[in-house]
Amino acid sequence: KAVIYARYSSHNQREESIEGQLRECHEFADKNDLTVIAEYCDRALSGKTDHRPEFQRMIRDSERGHFDAVIMYTLDRFARNRYDSAIYKARLKRNGVKIYYAKQPMPDTPEGIILESVLEGYAEYYSENLARSIKRGLKENALQGLAMGTLTLGYRVGPDRHYEIDPTGAKAVREIFTRYVDGETSTAIVNYLNEAGFKTSRGNLFNKNSINRILRNDKYIGIYRFSDVVLEDAIPPIIDKELFYQAQRKLDSTLKARARHKAKE
Repeated sequence: KAVIYARYSSHNQREESIEGQLRECHEFADKNDLTVIAEYCDRALSGKTDHRPEFQRMIRDSERGHFDAVIMYTLDRFARNRYDSAIYKARLKRNGVKIYYAKQPMPDTPEGIILESVLEGYAEYYSENLARSIKRGLKENALQGLAMGTLTLGYRVGPDRHYEIDPTGAKAVREIFTRYVDGETSTAIVNYLNEAGFKTSRGNLFNKNSINRILRNDKYIGIYRFSDVVLEDAIPPIIDKELFYQAQRKLDSTLKARARHKAKE
């Protein structure tokens, strides 16, 4: 009795890749007189971690003696981490389960052990190198001031991938800063924005937390931040610096007053 384990990560892969893996594994089972009794599929989960629900369920089921073999498309579907790979393969072996790779047949010889360890090392290298390349690419984008990540209220992405001002959102931002500095409470500002039909960057109603996040965001005076990259005047400002720092002083003063009040209680 055999089961199939299939996985794809979120990087440049889609649901169809699971179907392809399953098809190849079923063909392998048919050719090798293995009866597939179950499939375990982790979708959009990296092999660098063992925090994969279906993978863990498969390991638990192996301990209960539900099957005799696991079929995978290739070795790197099991893990892209040599430590996890060794630990879980040892557990499967202890449970009497044999591992097969539909597209990477391993000889059941001492040479097969060496080959498998080399392929495991390559899988981990590929994963780490890919992560490094992605990180390097993101930093390069940041140094150019390109828009990345979740959009902030008041901005949209222009044709050149730089931030440009969204008039409707920018109007809401200016109202928030101006009203707050003029003495309105966060509750009053929230009520005004929601009654006027403004929405957050995610299309939701405003609340006090969203107001505070906006008031603390120095992107609105043109500062671009991403990881350790900080660029001045890399974004078109929505409010002037004087208004922004007035708001910061008031926020800090309110925070200190609350701390003093709490200390007296």
